[in-house]
Amino acid sequence: MTDGAERRGSKVADIFGSMDYGPAPEDPGPAVAWIAAHGGRFELFIGGAWQPPADGAHFPTLNPASGQSLAEVAQGGAADVDRAVAAARAALPGWQAVGPEGRARYLYAIARRVQKHSRLFAVLETLDNGKPIRESRDIDIPLVARHFYHHAGWATLLPTVLPGYGAVGVVGQIIPWNFPLLMLAWKVAPALCAGNTVVLKPAEYTSLTALRFAELCDEIGLPPGVVNVVTGDGRTGEALVRHQDVDKIAFTGSTEVGRLIRVATAGSGKRLSLELGGKNPMIVCPDADPATVAGAAVTGMNFAWAGQSCGSNSRLLIHEFNGRFTGATFERWLLGYDEVGAAVELFTGRPVPSGPASAPAALEAFETVVGRAADPGKVAALERDGVWRRLR
Repeated sequence: MTDGAERRGSKVADIFGSMDYGPAPEDPGPAVAWIAAHGGRFELFIGGAWQPPADGAHFPTLNPASGQSLAEVAQGGAADVDRAVAAARAALPGWQAVGPEGRARYLYAIARRVQKHSRLFAVLETLDNGKPIRESRDIDIPLVARHFYHHAGWATLLPTVLPGYGAVGVVGQIIPWNFPLLMLAWKVAPALCAGNTVVLKPAEYTSLTALRFAELCDEIGLPPGVVNVVTGDGRTGEALVRHQDVDKIAFTGSTEVGRLIRVATAGSGKRLSLELGGKNPMIVCPDADPATVAGAAVTGMNFAWAGQSCGSNSRLLIHEFNGRFTGATFERWLLGYDEVGAAVELFTGRPVPSGPASAPAALEAFETVVGRAADPGKVAALERDGVWRRLR
C-alpha cells in the first residue's frame, strides 16, 4: 500500500513538475481517428448497411481551412438512389407500425446519442465545414440535439393535435453545406416524427457529419432503411428529385436550383418544400444612431460563418435624414477583418472569429462581390485558400 501511495505521489509530483497540458476537448484527434477507422473512405448508407456505389466512384472531401483532403466520399449515382429509395419504401410499413410512442423513443435515443458524442460531431463539423469551433460546439450541435428531443415529444402528440394527418411516405431530402448537421436535423427529425422514411443527400463538400449520423442511427438500432444517406454531387440530387417512387422532396439551397426542382417535380404528384436563398434587408429608421447601426449591420452579416448564411444581412434600407448617415459611417467598419472584428465586439461584447469559405461556390461568390466593389482595395482581398485577408 505504501509503495502504491508512493507511486501515486510520484506521478502527481511529476505532473506538477512538468505541468503538461492534457488534450483539449476540441482536439481533432478523435475525429481524425474516426475517419481513419473507416480507412479514410466512406461508402453509402443504404438499408442499414454501408454499401459501395454501383460504379465505384469516390471523390475527396477537403478541409476548407487548409485545402487538405480529409477523406474520400462515395459518388452516388442513379442506381444507388434506386437502392436507397427501395430500402426506404420497404422500411415504411414497419416504421409506421412502430407507432408514435415507438418513434418517440428512437428520436429520444438519437438526441441522447448526439449529446454523448457532441464533441466529436462539433470537431468533425468544423474540420469539414470550416466554421469556428465555437459555432459548431455551442450553437449547431446543441440545437441538433434539441430538435430531436423536440420532435420526440411531438411524435406522441401528433395523433391528437393533428388528427387525420398521416405520413407522406418516402421523403427525399437535399441539404446545403453551410449548416450541415443542423440542416439534417431540421429535415430528418420531423420526417421521422410523422412516420416517414428518408433518403438524405448531403452537400458534396460537407458530408462527414451526415455519415457519422448514419452510423449513429445504426448504433441506436434504428430499423434498417428508415434513414438512408446517399452522398454525391448535383447529379445525385437530380436522380433523387426525379425518382418516381419518392413521395416528397425537401430542399434547402439556392433559388436557381430550387426553380429547377420545381420544374422537375411539376405534374409528378410529389409534394415539395423549398427553403431558398434569402434577401434580408436591415431597415434603418430616422432616429437610429449611425455608429450602432454600423455595428449591428456588420454583426448581421454573420462573419462568424463568413457570411455563409441565408439569414445574413444582404442589403440596407436606410431612411434619408439630413445627411447624418453616409457611406463614411461604414467605411471605418469595413476596411478589413480587424475593423469588422472591432465592430462585432463593440456590438455584441465579444470578438467573433471568421472561418474560411466552406465551398468553391462560396469563394467564387465572394470574389465576384469584391470584384464589383467600387474600390476593392478598401474592402478585402481573397487568398485562393478561401480565407479573408486584409489589404493594407
